[in-house]
Formats: sequence, structure tokens, C-alpha cells
Amino acid sequence: MPLPTTDVDYIRWFAELGLDDIPLVGGKNASLGEMYRALSATGVHVPPGFAITGDAYRVFLYEARLDQKIQAILKDLNPHDIANLRQRGRQVRQAMMAAPLPAGLEAAIVEAYDCLSAESHEPAVDIAVRSSATAEDLPDASFAGQQETYLNVQGHAALLEACKRCFASLFTDRAISYRTDKGFEHCAIALSIGVQRMVRADLAASGVMFSIDTETGFRDAVLINAAYGLGENVVQGTVNPDEYYVFKPTLHQGFRPILQKRLGTKEYKLVYDVGGGKMTRNVPVPPAERARYALADDDILTLARWACLIEDHYSAKRGCPTPMDYGMGQRRPDGRAVHCAGPTGDRAGPQSPGCPGALSPAATRLRAGTRAERWGENQPWSGAPDQGCAPPAGLPRGRGAGDG
Repeated sequence: MPLPTTDVDYIRWFAELGLDDIPLVGGKNASLGEMYRALSATGVHVPPGFAITGDAYRVFLYEARLDQKIQAILKDLNPHDIANLRQRGRQVRQAMMAAPLPAGLEAAIVEAYDCLSAESHEPAVDIAVRSSATAEDLPDASFAGQQETYLNVQGHAALLEACKRCFASLFTDRAISYRTDKGFEHCAIALSIGVQRMVRADLAASGVMFSIDTETGFRDAVLINAAYGLGENVVQGTVNPDEYYVFKPTLHQGFRPILQKRLGTKEYKLVYDVGGGKMTRNVPVPPAERARYALADDDILTLARWACLIEDHYSAKRGCPTPMDYGMGQRRPDGRAVHCAGPTGDRAGPQSPGCPGALSPAATRLRAGTRAERWGENQPWSGAPDQGCAPPAGLPRGRGAGDG
């Protein structure tokens, strides 16, 4: 595998990224950067963070000679032979986990993490580590949701371990089979990683929101699903969340148009596993909390306004109506900090028929049911939205020639 260049950027801060950077950092990270850079000034709170580039992944494969090993292991694979697929997939993942990260890449990741921690006034800030494949959500294939996310990651060793696990998750059995069936070269797709400070939504609520009614396609409503704790339970359908509808036209006019509130059962919440052996764990929600709505009306309306701002921005950027789905989180117990983690997929949700990459209503419902991503899981930070760890003067992004 040839290197992308002889001078590779390992790290890009969200403040440097936009939608044009999808080939470098994947759609997920590019969208986070687009929102952080373009929408923070409008009052939309987007948590700070940085992306480990797809080029960094390519250097990792090159220096460890993993590209050659992967091609040899997967040669002549029949993805419909499940036992053989599992055996070969396991071999690839084990090889990737056993290989050391390039020293320059490790140093760049650690330095960027320390900067994020310093900006947060913490010795080792808790973060979400999220995969962002550079081939997610293409017009003729959808790779989103096939790679891993790790929550409540703290410290250098845990971050580096999570990064390697994200890289290896590009070769889950499901991902290998899908790429083979779609005719994609396994080493042609790179994986970027998003590192983002978490909001303690495990102390409050999180969920997903859509700037369209995902069941009917009605464009004048914002739909919000919320439950207690981190957002994975909402994403996976583990709990029955609260549901809120807000009417966009009269929201723009300054009214408080919450059309409907449906109380979910919210049986469990995902919280930090403080003092335990795992990063997170599920705990039962007391009956009194289950009988209350997870979000206050003011928070519902704030989120709905942000949904409209984000939708308007992406629609203007793409030149056509672009309904979106997003993650959100809230930090309490003291209060009112609400955050938007960014578009949940790597391409916008249902679009106008004439807009490239339009999704059908059926695909929209599938998105809502299976791909609505994390609010509270990636929620950093309750500071002003225009603060955070922008690329500081004099801080190297981390570069490597990768000459093995």
C-alpha cells in the first residue's frame, strides 16, 4: 500500500474541518467539524474535539505491513461461508490489535488529548472515541453503523487502546461481508476516528432528534426522542424513550409550539461504571423518574430551534432541502447545559427527490430505527460553544513520513 503523501497530518481539530474534508476524516467527523466551525456562533453547543485522519490509519497499515497481511488473509474469501468468514475476520482483527501504532501517531494522539484535557481543566478528560469511515453513506452503499464507538475513555493508554479497537472494527465480520458483496477493496477504505469530550448525560438525559417526522415525512415538525443516561439505549432500542413533537413554523414566530409529548417507559439508563471493570453499565431507573419526562419544555424548545438552525445551514450548503438527524445530550444535576453532538450519520437524512443522494421514506424510517446515533455519548462540555481546543498556535498536528 503506497502512502498518501510523504508528509501526513495525523490530527485535525474540529475547528479546522468542514464537509469538504469527508475524504480525509469521514462524513461523521466532517459534519462535526462543519457544525463546530459554522454553527457555534449561532448558539448551537457542539462539543470540542479532534479527528485522527484516515491518512493516519493508512500509515498504521503501511508501517505494520498490515495491508499485505489483510490481503493474504482475505484472499478468495466466500462471505457466505459463515464459519470461514468468522475465522478470517478474527485473524485480521487479531493482527491489527497486535501491531504497534507508529510512534509519531501515538505521540500526536497523546499531545492532542492532553490539549483537550487542559482546555477542560482536567488532568485526564473523559471522551468518546468514535469511528468515522471515509466510505460511510455513499449513494450506492451505506457503511454507517458498522464500526465501533467507545464511551467514557480516560487516559493515554485507554485512548490508544480504543483507537486500535476502532481501527480493527473496520474488519468486523459484518463489514468484511458487506464490502465483499458490494465489490469494495478492503484496503481502499480508510478509518478516521473522532475524539470528543463527553457531557455527563448519564447524570441527566440524552437521545436523538430529527428535523422531520420520520414516520410520515412531514417536514414542519421536529421529532425528539429522549431517555435518561447516555444515548446508546435509545440508539439500540433498549428502552422506550419519551417522544416530543415541535411545530417549526410557529417556533420561528417565537411561540412555544410543543404539539405532543408522549411519556416513554425508560426502564434503564446507561451510566459511567465508576470503580467498575467496564466503561459504562445499565442501571434501573426509579419508578418516580420513569413517570416524569426526561426533558423540560425549555430544553425541548432549545433543541428544536437548534434543529432548525442546523437544517437551514445544511440546506443552504447543499442547495436543496436537507432534513437532518442529530445527537443531543444534557448535563445536570445543576442544570441547563444542553449540547448537540452533530449529525448522526455521514450524509443528511431524507432529501428532496432532485437532490443528490436522496433517501426514500422507507430508508428514512430505517435510519430513525437503526442509525440514530448518540447524543449524550459524545457530549462534551458545558462551556461557551466558541471555546474549546481549537488548533493552538505552535501545536503540531503530528506528521509522519511513514517510511516503515
